Amino acid sequence: MNGPRPHDSIQLAAQFRARVIAMSRAAKAAHLASALSCLDILTVLYDSVLNVDPAQPKWADRDRFILSKGHAASALYVALAHKGFFPPADLDLYGKAGSMLEEHPSPKVPGVEAATGSLGHGLPVGCGMALAARIQQRDYRTFVLMSDGECNEGSVWEACLFAAANKLGNLCAFVDFNKWQATGRSREVLALDPLVDKFRSFGWNVQEIDGHDHGQILNAVSQMSPAGTQPTMVVAHTVKGRGVSFMEDDNNWHYRIPTDEEVERARIELGV
Repeated sequence: MNGPRPHDSIQLAAQFRARVIAMSRAAKAAHLASALSCLDILTVLYDSVLNVDPAQPKWADRDRFILSKGHAASALYVALAHKGFFPPADLDLYGKAGSMLEEHPSPKVPGVEAATGSLGHGLPVGCGMALAARIQQRDYRTFVLMSDGECNEGSVWEACLFAAANKLGNLCAFVDFNKWQATGRSREVLALDPLVDKFRSFGWNVQEIDGHDHGQILNAVSQMSPAGTQPTMVVAHTVKGRGVSFMEDDNNWHYRIPTDEEVERARIELGV
């Protein structure tokens, strides 16, 4: 893992946010607030954590990353473009007919490991990748980013049991705990609480953090022990629409598309 660069990464996250907002406007694509809530996690992972090589997207020893909350694909795309998996100019094609940058990610995009968006599948796939590393005696790590609403799915909890039973210390999952899903507050749609205690009772090493604090994100990842016996779950408290005052914690932005004026207001607030 590279050394922490909190000030650089904070500015980088602001740039990513502005780009994602502009992409939503241009493509008339929804799920903007969901992308903004997880952007700090993606920024830190791609800027300072993941051992990947854009020149060799299928390098056998690369770290694996799965965006299980595939509706936040725009956030992943800006991180992949910044890393060099494809030209940043390709972001202008997001959501357009014939573009590889669809509103949910596909493995046809360099750097994307799995097609996601049907919630509840990313963690089971990540378990398989982590187990494969052990069987093949490879040192790569697997990271999965889920939504809190996704934890409604039984497949998530089955995967949690599987990872603990198989002692997948080389697996780290994040929950983007922004407290919302499409139809209401996550804690009201189903009884998520006590989420941290639930994951811990399933045999995971659980870290509870501020999901917008880059230092805390880095520190949580450092708690992984690939040679150890426990997978790591990071419950990251986040704010839907993070970074833009008129979008924060407003679930209307789950589907709303910003106007040109709102794109400019957001850019000014973000200072980019």
